[in-house]
Amino acid sequence: MATDSEKLSKLQSAVAGLSQISENEKSGFINLVSRYLSGEEEQIEWSKIQTPTDEVVVPYDTLAPIPEDLTETKKLLDKLVVLKLNGGLGTTMGCTGPKSVIEVRNGFTFLDLIVVQIESLNKKYGCNVPLLLMNSFNTHDDTAKIVEKYSNSSIDIHTFNQSQYPRIVVEDFMPFPCKGQPGKDGWYPPGHGDVFSSLMNSGKLDALLSKGKEYVFVANSDNLGAIVDLKILNHLINNQNEYCMEVTPKTLADVKGGTLISYEGRIQLLEIAQVPDQHVNEFKSIEKFKIFNTNNLWLNLKAVKRLVEADALKMEIIPNPKEVEGVMVLQLETAAGAAIRFFDHAIGINVPRSRFLPVKATSDLLLVQSDLYTLVDGFVIRNKERTNPANPSIELGPEFKKVGNFLTRFKSIPSIVELDSLKVSGDVWFGSSIVLKGNVSITAKPGTKLEIPDGAVIENKVINGPEDI
Repeated sequence: MATDSEKLSKLQSAVAGLSQISENEKSGFINLVSRYLSGEEEQIEWSKIQTPTDEVVVPYDTLAPIPEDLTETKKLLDKLVVLKLNGGLGTTMGCTGPKSVIEVRNGFTFLDLIVVQIESLNKKYGCNVPLLLMNSFNTHDDTAKIVEKYSNSSIDIHTFNQSQYPRIVVEDFMPFPCKGQPGKDGWYPPGHGDVFSSLMNSGKLDALLSKGKEYVFVANSDNLGAIVDLKILNHLINNQNEYCMEVTPKTLADVKGGTLISYEGRIQLLEIAQVPDQHVNEFKSIEKFKIFNTNNLWLNLKAVKRLVEADALKMEIIPNPKEVEGVMVLQLETAAGAAIRFFDHAIGINVPRSRFLPVKATSDLLLVQSDLYTLVDGFVIRNKERTNPANPSIELGPEFKKVGNFLTRFKSIPSIVELDSLKVSGDVWFGSSIVLKGNVSITAKPGTKLEIPDGAVIENKVINGPEDI
């Protein structure tokens, strides 16, 4: 059996011969693997975990109001860059290409909305907030084409790629591309923890600093709630916080989300994978860990440069085993939220739930396309008629999983302002102008097609056939 150091040197010489990636990528990859093999992961001592105080996780409603003087606000915004994590494909929703080009509402894609939002900000304050898109090798070519349609836009749009690392074949710990898999399947993007070194390696970081930019607001491109917030930016600049993670109160739907803890005098992210088995239920409880990470992050650019240059960002490694064409492979990833403990004066801000509106599945798409939201200047705004602060819980069967199928099964999206929960399974089709209220469950019997007629109003009902409507 090869020792870890033998495995590493064999891997290193194989990686040296890969022509598809840069020297930076090779050294970043080897660095990650050697950290993984050394087993340096510190175990969290459960008894040392403390709940962060309001100084560490600041309640949003205690933030100072933004300056009323527009020139003061312009000064704030001129220090800002918006960066969207755009490496994901829409494969889970049955789409090819970047997820950010799925149509969300009124014919606008995620990317369209992001561009409109920043345009209206720049126009209102006369500032120049640029947009950066961090792509992966999976989304780069498509995004480059898509971005051309914004060439007449008033905002500067820059794209750069995150690292491309070889998948490791579990059996002999060799790079997959060296084993007859030269195509895309041989590679993987190593998670959004890679954003720091990729910003630096792409030259974007120095370019932004030279233009006087100080903060970058990083968010997932599929989170429609992640819009620029001046109160947060103002707070960070005034308090010289190098890192801020937006967190929001947990509901039962978010029990697996990472949370912020105070640990040995520093703030740090605790993910479910780090929790000892006997404490998992405690981690999932809403009582002890009340908040979770939205992955809306604010970073000081000078601090990012300092820490990347010092090779100080040793985020927890997330091993992600997969099977590709019958071969067991391993990909090692990191998450940007885990970097919080390396920055000075790092904080969390406990933001309203409206800043977390991700679209991970067609059930989320149903929410944002419905009358629960309206669209104003590219911002998705919640309907005031909805009195319940929580969104309805929606479960759609596999027939609705792909966006194409989802769209054909609804003539129009039902009204759900008064809906609490919806469960749909089987071959169900919706007419137009349907209203759903309370708790609704619709199940088509196997082998039968169930059509909900135009204009139907369904309140607190279990429907198993046409006779129940």
